[in-house]
Amino acid sequence: MANEHYFSANPSSEARERQVHVTLAGRSLTLSTAAGVFSPDGVDRGTRVLLGSVPPPAPEGDLLDIGCGWGPIAITMALESPDARVWGVDVNERVLGLAQRNAVAAGVSNVTVGLPDELPADLRFRTIWSNPPIRVGKDELHAILLTWLPRLEVGGDAWLVVSKDLGGDSLQRWLGDALGDGFAVSRATTGKGFRVIRVRRTAE
Repeated sequence: MANEHYFSANPSSEARERQVHVTLAGRSLTLSTAAGVFSPDGVDRGTRVLLGSVPPPAPEGDLLDIGCGWGPIAITMALESPDARVWGVDVNERVLGLAQRNAVAAGVSNVTVGLPDELPADLRFRTIWSNPPIRVGKDELHAILLTWLPRLEVGGDAWLVVSKDLGGDSLQRWLGDALGDGFAVSRATTGKGFRVIRVRRTAE
């Protein structure tokens, strides 16, 4: 469907699954994607900027990928932190199936993906990585980020990649205002037209 988006809950288009060859955490992998998902031809530029600029995720505890898609960020976290529990959340049920299968194909057993309501409500995260779904609209994006970022543990970090042309600078300013005391928001780096924003939880 011409008006269908990758953030549709149940894409009605034919899946047309395909395989892509990618390198994650230094490993060459063959993973599956499909129509009706974000970046079906491989790892998108923003995600590559994120993965190339963030420090390693926490080695243990619970880690989160917001808007996991077919799984490149969550799988990278799992490969780099095999003793951690990695969670991927998305509203597109087609990509959740792909992400779980791709985790198996990548040889990682510490990834769990699900719809937002399926993650345990008491989870707190030591690391969050995300290429958030900017095109859902500002109000929806803000609601997503305010759902997950306050669930950082004290001392935990979130790293978000956002295109400068799609409001990376204004999102950074909004996060600083919206999260308020207890969080430090800064620009970590800029690359290829993208901002990588760091959100650190400093206090309860």
